[in-house]
Amino acid sequence: MGHLVYDGAAEYEIEDRMLAHLKAAVGIKLRRQECFFISWANPVERGSGRISVWVSPHIPLVFRFSGSRPPELNPAWIDVMNRLANTPRGLIMISEQDAERIAA
Repeated sequence: MGHLVYDGAAEYEIEDRMLAHLKAAVGIKLRRQECFFISWANPVERGSGRISVWVSPHIPLVFRFSGSRPPELNPAWIDVMNRLANTPRGLIMISEQDAERIAA
């Protein structure tokens, strides 16, 4: 499990493969100097509910991976998360399978 570190203070545990795809989608938005929300469901073992964080080029983010090898990226997954980031709800972390269904 990797971690998304937000503004040097909040740290969120995210599976490495998801984190790699999130990093790619976030990178696209931040290169364009765009702000947006990232949202995801918090699993029961971490208290349930949902989490949303505001992402801006001015707020530091760290993507810390536990594995030493980067996974192969699925362009459809990145594209769907990027398209979701352009909606009022913002970028929603969804599974690879859900992204492929949306892309189809």
